[in-house]
Amino acid sequence: MKINFLLSIVTVFALTSCKNDAKQNKKETPINSVVEQKQEFQNQAHELVYQMVQKVGDYSKLASKKDVVYTYTYQTPDGKTDVIIEKYIFNGELSYGAYQKHERTLADLHGLIEQGYDGNGFWIKHNGAPLNDPAALKKAAFNRPTNFYWFAMMQKLLDPGLQYEYISEQTINNNTYDVVKVSFDPKNDKPSDTYQLYINKETKLADQFLFTVMDFGRTEPMLMVMEYEQVEDLLIPTKRKYKKSNWDAEVTKEPWILVNWTDIKFNNGLTKADFTK
Repeated sequence: MKINFLLSIVTVFALTSCKNDAKQNKKETPINSVVEQKQEFQNQAHELVYQMVQKVGDYSKLASKKDVVYTYTYQTPDGKTDVIIEKYIFNGELSYGAYQKHERTLADLHGLIEQGYDGNGFWIKHNGAPLNDPAALKKAAFNRPTNFYWFAMMQKLLDPGLQYEYISEQTINNNTYDVVKVSFDPKNDKPSDTYQLYINKETKLADQFLFTVMDFGRTEPMLMVMEYEQVEDLLIPTKRKYKKSNWDAEVTKEPWILVNWTDIKFNNGLTKADFTK
């Protein structure tokens, strides 16, 4: 009986102690408490780019779509046109382009031209047969990552390793802009492209930007002007035009190069096999 009595005392003490501990823990960590991770910015320019990306939809939102298929139409002032069915898988940045019309790209070839990046290397085919011409492969090695980057550019402006600089406030066509320079950390002393964004202070969208193309030795900028389209829960700059400019965004009198993205469809069930040679 004494043993049972002692066990009862110990049990009551243990239960009371557990309840007190639970109350203490409950007091220290509320059930509905949320620990928010504060976003850190390099400077004001970085914060402006971050706000712009939140407005269009960040990379996690884009990547949640898995893949995309759309029609890319590119027309130069002389009327020559490329019409390409573009396909990407966001995980791994796999890229494929089927040139239905190619009056600019490899215009001397007739019939279907396909380019691809399968995650390991670039390839190109003409009417189903592999092309091993170095010049043709160089075009594929430029077009595949470039076309992918243009599509995902707004989201990728928050990639690690970028540098941001606030340039000025500027008014163009009655719109007031925060002008922000975005540059890349140089790799192996190789010159990299520079982007100068014009972020509309009212809408938080980049209405236009200046860019260089260092792969082709173009250090003087081109000005890209954009119009956005709502596609599901993303804002995508589907209508674009660009031409030569200077760093004050003053353009020449030359006609524009026109770029349109149409029939954008996400979540098409693409697999890596769709990007292999």
